[in-house]
Amino acid sequence: MTRDANLLENFFDMMSAERGASRNTLDAYARDLAELSATLAKRKTDFRAATREDIKHYFAGLSASGTAHSSQARKLSALRQFFVFLYSEGIRKDDPTSSIEAPRRKRPLPKILSPEDVIKLIETASEDDTSEAIRLTAMLEILYAAGLRVSELVSLPLSSAKTKNGYIYVRGKGNKERIAPLNKSARAAIKAYLDVRDEFLPKGSARAKAEKFLFPSRGADAHLTRRRCHQMLKELALKANIDPDKLSPHVLRHAFATHLVEGGADLRSVQTMLGHADISTTQIYTHVASDRLQAVMASAHPLSRAKKASKRPG
Repeated sequence: MTRDANLLENFFDMMSAERGASRNTLDAYARDLAELSATLAKRKTDFRAATREDIKHYFAGLSASGTAHSSQARKLSALRQFFVFLYSEGIRKDDPTSSIEAPRRKRPLPKILSPEDVIKLIETASEDDTSEAIRLTAMLEILYAAGLRVSELVSLPLSSAKTKNGYIYVRGKGNKERIAPLNKSARAAIKAYLDVRDEFLPKGSARAKAEKFLFPSRGADAHLTRRRCHQMLKELALKANIDPDKLSPHVLRHAFATHLVEGGADLRSVQTMLGHADISTTQIYTHVASDRLQAVMASAHPLSRAKKASKRPG
């Protein structure tokens, strides 16, 4: 394929001289274009004559081989620059990549905890009757009952938790306020915590600023920090014999949403409780719930167990 080799050489000269492409970039483009050239050769064509269908066939092969979406997107970028070059040089009358969409990156599913894990965490925190444990229990209960972000939790004003209607008022992203319902267990945990809350208030002039927060602190922010909240949960996970890498405030938020969806809650309600501006953000929990249900089916359904047993060597 000498003609292809000449085109590539001219393209790389342009990329280096006019666009200042690095050696690593040129090497990556060379690999991607050599790969495409080999695919086109099998289809009895080359860069000059390749059609949109030839390019689609190439990417279909990448998908079938398990090439990551991010890698496919990078390859498409290289191909587009190359075919735009051929078009601008008058070598081609069209760009066969112009109408091909970049592969969409799959959004990673969030880590979650099982309901049993959450109950175990709350029970472990409740085993201790110290003020710190009572505070941690209240934080856990609020995170799991209302699905708060950690920034929303630590900055909760004292007034938000003193309502008598079973709700707390949360100020979230974009300074938007929402109402989050609390279950009986969370309300009881908050009530117990309020009896010891004064122990966490700083003395002196800093007290007035900290007084307005539900979780006051002696630090500069006058309320508990997100970092300290993370640390407390990691310590609790170890105590409860749960992998600390599985636990964070955001994981509890994910657990809250996923368990609601699994329990039959509609997405609009979950979206409202999470404070999501777009329901597409909330829809990921349907995938998490679906994956969990499939795993349960695979491990618990009699036919699934029978299939596994039949595969074991006799």
